[in-house]
Amino acid sequence: MAQMTKIESGPDRHGRLAHVLETRAGQPADPEAPLVLEHREALIYTLGKAAELEHLVLCQYLFAAFSLKQSEREGLTPEQVALVEGWHHTLMQIAEQEMLHLALVQNLLTAVGAAPRFARPNFPVPSRSFPAAVRMALIPFGEVGLRHFAYLERPEGYEMADAQEFAAIQKAVPLPIADADEIGPHLQDFATIGHLYRSIDEGLVHLAEKLGSDQLFIGPSSAQATEVHFRWPELLAVTDLDSAHRAIETIVEQGEGARGDWREAHFGRLIGILDEYLGARTADPAFDPTRPVVAALVREPESELDAPVISEPFTIRCMDLLNAVYEVLLQMLSRYFAHTQETDAQLRTLANVSVGLMQDVIRPLGGLVTQLAVGESRPGATAGPSFELFYAVDYLLPHREAAWTIMEERLREVAELATRCRDACIPSFLVPLSRVTDALRRHADKLASAH
Repeated sequence: MAQMTKIESGPDRHGRLAHVLETRAGQPADPEAPLVLEHREALIYTLGKAAELEHLVLCQYLFAAFSLKQSEREGLTPEQVALVEGWHHTLMQIAEQEMLHLALVQNLLTAVGAAPRFARPNFPVPSRSFPAAVRMALIPFGEVGLRHFAYLERPEGYEMADAQEFAAIQKAVPLPIADADEIGPHLQDFATIGHLYRSIDEGLVHLAEKLGSDQLFIGPSSAQATEVHFRWPELLAVTDLDSAHRAIETIVEQGEGARGDWREAHFGRLIGILDEYLGARTADPAFDPTRPVVAALVREPESELDAPVISEPFTIRCMDLLNAVYEVLLQMLSRYFAHTQETDAQLRTLANVSVGLMQDVIRPLGGLVTQLAVGESRPGATAGPSFELFYAVDYLLPHREAAWTIMEERLREVAELATRCRDACIPSFLVPLSRVTDALRRHADKLASAH
C-alpha cells in the first residue's frame, strides 16, 4: 500500500463556541469565524443551504460509486474486483450517512418552524449557489474525485489543497459578511462543511438567548424523523438546544472526525481509499477501475455552465426513469416531514417506500446507466446518473388525500416507463430492469394499501 497521504494540521482553535464573543465584538474577521445569524430567517436560510449541500454531496458520492466497474468481464482481475468492491461499499456507506445528515437537517428546520428543504440546484451547479471554495460536481471515481471529496470533508484547521482541477476557485473574491441589522439573509462564506455547521450551532445558541428556547423551537415534535420509522439510531428528534447540538455534532463528527480523530470519519475513509487507489495504480499502471462515465444530461442545463447532452434514445429513457423515481422519492420525504393528517402507519409507509425506492430502484438503475452510451457528443463515453429535478419537489398540495393520490399515480407512471425500458433493452439488462419494474409496482401497491 502507498504511504498515507500527507495532511498537515493547523492549530486547534475552532471549537463550537470559540469565536462567538470576538466575532460579535467586532474583532478582525477570521476566515473560519462563525457566520452571522441574527434572526430566525437567516438561520432558516442557512439551514436550507446546509440541506442543499448535504443533498448535493450525497449525489456526488452515489455518482462516484456507480461509476466503478463491477466484474472481471470489465477487465479487472479477481484481486482488483475485491478491491473495487470494497471501495464501492465504503462510498455507499458514506452516501447512506449523508442521507442521515440530510434527515437531521430536516429535523433542525422543522424544529425552528420551517418547512423541509429537499429542493436544490441541478448539476452543473451554478457558481453562485455556494461559496467559491465549496464546489459541487459529479465526478467519476478516481484521484480527482477522491481528492475533491476529501477536501470538502476536511476538518477545520487542516491545511489541504483541493484537486488541481478545482484550484482556481480558491482565488475568487470572498462573499460579504452579514451585518447584524440586516433583515434579509444572504449567502455568507464558509470554508468547510464543519465551519458551516458550527456556525449554525452558534447561531442557535445566540437565538435561544435572544428569543428564548421555547420561542425558538416551535416546530411540532410529531414532524420529527427518528429511528422509529428510519433505521438510523443517530436520527434523533430535535426539540431543544441540547438535541440540536447533538444532531449537529453527529453530522460534523461523521464527516470530519470527532475532536481531531478523523481516520474513521468520511475524511479519513476517503484518504484511505485514495491511498489504496494510488498504490494499486503504482503496482499496475494499466489498472482502471472506472467506467468511461461523464456527467451527461437528458436536456440542456438551465445554468450558464455547459454539459454534454445524451442523444442515445434508450439511454435517455433509462435516465428519465431514474430521475423520475428520484423525484417521487423526494416528494415522499417532503410529505413525511410536512405531513398533516397521516397516521403513524401511513408515516411508516412513506419512510419504508422511500428507503425501498433507493435500494430497489435507484441503486440498480445507477449501475445500469453507467453502462449506456451518451451518444455523438461524447463518443465512447457512458452516462452517469444526472439526478435532474424537473419540478419543485414540494409542489404537492398540503391536503393528504390529494398528495397521496399524486404520489401513487406518479409511481405507476414510472412503472409503465420501466416496462417500456425493459421491453426495449438488450438481454443483459432484462433481469435488472424486470426487477426494477416489479419493485415500482410493489411500492405503488404499498402506497395504495396505506392510502
